[in-house]
Amino acid sequence: MKILLVDNEKEIRLVLKELVITCGSGQHIIEEADGVVSGLEKINSFKPDIVLLDVEMNDGTGFDLLRQIPEVTFQLIFTTAHNEYAVQAFKFSAIDYLLKPIDPIELNNSLQRAKENINSQTMQKQLAVLMQQVAGKNESGRQIVIKDIDKTYFLKMNDILYCEAEGSYTKFYIVNSEPILVSRNLRYYEELLEPASFFRTHHSCLVNPNKIKVYDRKTDSGTLILEGGYTVPVSQRKKDFVLALLEGRGW
Repeated sequence: MKILLVDNEKEIRLVLKELVITCGSGQHIIEEADGVVSGLEKINSFKPDIVLLDVEMNDGTGFDLLRQIPEVTFQLIFTTAHNEYAVQAFKFSAIDYLLKPIDPIELNNSLQRAKENINSQTMQKQLAVLMQQVAGKNESGRQIVIKDIDKTYFLKMNDILYCEAEGSYTKFYIVNSEPILVSRNLRYYEELLEPASFFRTHHSCLVNPNKIKVYDRKTDSGTLILEGGYTVPVSQRKKDFVLALLEGRGW
């Protein structure tokens, strides 16, 4: 396995290299680069299978590097000091990332996932979602990437009807599609989708307000009816919040 480490700090590259060797029992070929320019040169000459890429470097960012590659043929793992904006973009695109200081167990897990996905054809599309998020674009066609056990899905945000908690899993209900069950909890997606105005109506439901058709008051706290006839409960605790939101949208 050919692995490229791109980070502007030599000490971090040394630590990363030792950790990668430990994770792979010395079976990897490892090269290093210290920035955007040297990283591009190494990618072109070394042709890595996996790249661990720093976000902030002296001559630009990891995003600047990626913009200069016509087609990404390697698996990508970002490394970053805690940059909430970048982390949000990684989550939207389902691209792996590690927070510094690097945890050896998390690094090993990321490398294992990267190896399993070496032949995957989705990285280029995931990067498109990432770059859209980094650019701050908010058009209606904006996407989020989710994964179940077998597949990677590229969903338009406005095609999501609602998300439902199933224990530590989340089920996505999509326009004209079968539900998708993913192995992250609802809280994870609440934090991710809240800036897009998704909101909780109930401890187990996260709703896209653009898909609400009717607020049914037949029960004490009410029920929302969404496109396609889906019904979502409103908890007593959330009732006033939901009513205020709907009134604010001209209901």
